[in-house]
Amino acid sequence: MRFKNKTALITGASVGIGRAVALQFAKEGAKVVLCDVNYEKLKSVKEEILQYTNEVLIYNCDVSDEKKVYEMVSDAQEKFGTIDILINNAALWRCRGSFVNISTDEWKKFLDINVMGTVYATKATLPKMLENKWGRIINVASVAGVYGNANMVHYSATKGAIISMTKALAKEVADKGITVNAVSPGSVSDSSNPDINYYRESELSFMGRTGTNAENANLICFLASEEASYISCQNIQIDGCRKKQ
Repeated sequence: MRFKNKTALITGASVGIGRAVALQFAKEGAKVVLCDVNYEKLKSVKEEILQYTNEVLIYNCDVSDEKKVYEMVSDAQEKFGTIDILINNAALWRCRGSFVNISTDEWKKFLDINVMGTVYATKATLPKMLENKWGRIINVASVAGVYGNANMVHYSATKGAIISMTKALAKEVADKGITVNAVSPGSVSDSSNPDINYYRESELSFMGRTGTNAENANLICFLASEEASYISCQNIQIDGCRKKQ
């Protein structure tokens, strides 16, 4: 039980990678705090988790709302004592369009959720980690933030920002018992499929398939564990040997 006596907060936990991470943490003994804007799906994830632990809290929370994020973290810390592990997973991405056709409002929405949502959750949880001299922060970025995807400039920009934020923050807290890393998935299987081991064929990787939600969750949980205690300031691509775009 790698995460016994640890509490993990996962944002965007109702589907896909977030759901798979929540299930894996629960299986490995963690108390779990989950948030998402899709509260109905989040409730079904809680039901799945109850087979592993009763120590689960769920919150209907839009991470772009700073006040709600702080209220959620404060309530969870009151009930569970602390948050040791933060997985910043909540993000927008299903939006394509040429740079000239993406509106300013759309840019702001992506920045508010993908970047500022990560900032708010991190600022809310980091003080207790510093106090406890132990913490793990894993930010879910994307290969789009590494290579840049045409017709997804706004998404690519936000994920590039997350990667840079990860590396800068890691250097601030490296001597304080806290590691900060990012993972950058390539093509991931459809979040609508409940099978966390599902994958489909894909021409975007040399392996010829998408990554599964379970594979992404395994990497994230490794980075949150004591086994990864000397790993920080990294952006690890999990992309099946991706063909660069």
